[in-house]
Amino acid sequence: MRCVIARFPFDLTKSGVLTSMKGVKPEPVTGESVLIGRHHYPAKQVGEVITRQDRRDFTSGEVVRAMARLGFTCRSGHEAASAPHASTPVETASALLGSPSPLGL
Repeated sequence: MRCVIARFPFDLTKSGVLTSMKGVKPEPVTGESVLIGRHHYPAKQVGEVITRQDRRDFTSGEVVRAMARLGFTCRSGHEAASAPHASTPVETASALLGSPSPLGL
């Protein structure tokens, strides 16, 4: 499929992206991300690998649109930020014990 990223046309395929990203360690996700295989990659990292361009040359939105058109699952930065976090052991114990009762009861 023909995609334009940073004003340059690219002929991308899903299998080509999978091959390009094979063996690439995902960086921590802080914004938009793309699910490739079992890993969430930052959109900018994916764009850099598949286009061989500097990350400053394109937006994460361009990469997300291209990856979504190829059939990859993409998440916005808001979805990643609103994902539920795992409770710490202290939070779990506190929830199990409940709040303290007032003195004298």
